[in-house]
Amino acid sequence: QICLSLVKLLFYLAHSPLGSIALLDFQPRQFVMVDGNLKVTDMDDASTEELSCKEDNDCTLDFPTKSFPLQCSAVGKCEGINEKKNLFNAYRYFFTYLLPHSAPPALRPFLSDILNATGDLRYGINETLKAFEKVLHLYKSGLYLQKRPLLLKDYISLKGFRTVEGEDYKCWPSYSHLGCLLSVHGAEEAAAICNSQSQCQSFIITQQRTWTGRPLASFQSSLTDLIPDGNAVVYIKRSASSGKRL
Repeated sequence: QICLSLVKLLFYLAHSPLGSIALLDFQPRQFVMVDGNLKVTDMDDASTEELSCKEDNDCTLDFPTKSFPLQCSAVGKCEGINEKKNLFNAYRYFFTYLLPHSAPPALRPFLSDILNATGDLRYGINETLKAFEKVLHLYKSGLYLQKRPLLLKDYISLKGFRTVEGEDYKCWPSYSHLGCLLSVHGAEEAAAICNSQSQCQSFIITQQRTWTGRPLASFQSSLTDLIPDGNAVVYIKRSASSGKRL
């Protein structure tokens, strides 16, 4: 969410009515999340000036660990330097820390492509936004789950009950510090996650939603403490329920 919001902001800055705007003091502390959107807190160090040049050699974009040769345009400006400066700063301050983590395994190669392409400045802001929107579509639609074995058949569904909220085993990246609360596309993906965790014996799809509209699933190691709830369904591993009274 943070990276996508940042890319949308940089897309606007690259195509603003004032021209391409560079954030000269590009640091995480310069941004804040407001209602799920990233905002710049200080525009004092923004600039619409693009570096003047006479030849391509005048247009090297230098960073502490990398340098990028750019082209000198016919009007004597380093072509796209503000856009590329913003994008590489987004890569080194945000993408490298946030993109490799917490995405479903099937989507990580797409995020790795974005990371590599922006780190080498092979993508401009237009291509970067398009790539992010593709990943978001796959994530929200559940298309990344295709061609997976159906695992929900290994679970008993107990309608009209839910588990008591409380401290349970931890997992990463959980939305709760008390237990294992993860974003899922639906019950089938939750079953696959539960199967992959040795502690998991049951799960419930909660009424909570993430910023993408996906539900959160709570995974538990215990079958005890079920309470009536007409809107809920508890999914219990058949292996865990055998020999036990439900």
